[in-house]
Amino acid sequence: MKTAKHTFAIDEVMQRLAQAVEPFTKAALFELAAAGFASPFEQLVACIISIRTYDEVMLPTAKKLFARARTPVAIASLAPQEIDELIRASTFHAGKAAQIHAIAQRLVEEFDGELPCDEALLLSFKGVGPKCANLVLGIACNQPRIGVDIHVHRVTNRWGYVATPTPEKTMAALMRILPQKYWVEINRLLVPFGKHICTGTRPKCSTCPVLEMCQQVGVRDPR
Repeated sequence: MKTAKHTFAIDEVMQRLAQAVEPFTKAALFELAAAGFASPFEQLVACIISIRTYDEVMLPTAKKLFARARTPVAIASLAPQEIDELIRASTFHAGKAAQIHAIAQRLVEEFDGELPCDEALLLSFKGVGPKCANLVLGIACNQPRIGVDIHVHRVTNRWGYVATPTPEKTMAALMRILPQKYWVEINRLLVPFGKHICTGTRPKCSTCPVLEMCQQVGVRDPR
């Protein structure tokens, strides 16, 4: 018989998560921002590099590119082949190199070499979806946005806080119920929490700081 759960209290949950993830590496884009790569363009480029690529690979790869060029003007001056060589460690590097170069060129030609904090513009770039757009706007532009990746989607559904089939629907549900003060914070906390505690398989429920409030939806073989 399952133990009765306490009422889910999001303020208490967020406070406990902040303490629980303190020993772990930050979510990659937050880590980059803390290292000084916090402009909208740098955050967008890093998010593109991160697609289907582990954070452990993305971070040094993005830093390698930024050591060569960090601005739209500097990136646009490189040949796509050189960008490709610099980000070769990432998945689908050739396509990403062409995409990054095209974005940089457009920003130079149409926006004086700057990336405005504009959602419509971000989403107009080929291959940039709501997750990357919201992470850029949240981290680099200080706008209240929710970046839903696989960790945020999995954990919030496992809690029973939302019940949604896709990250896109999770984002919409969270926008309805999650206090706005946590919109950026939830990605920062749930990425390391999802990697190290509430893992995809065999989550570490025995050491989870919010176990008494978590419905453990879909959990079959916890540790």
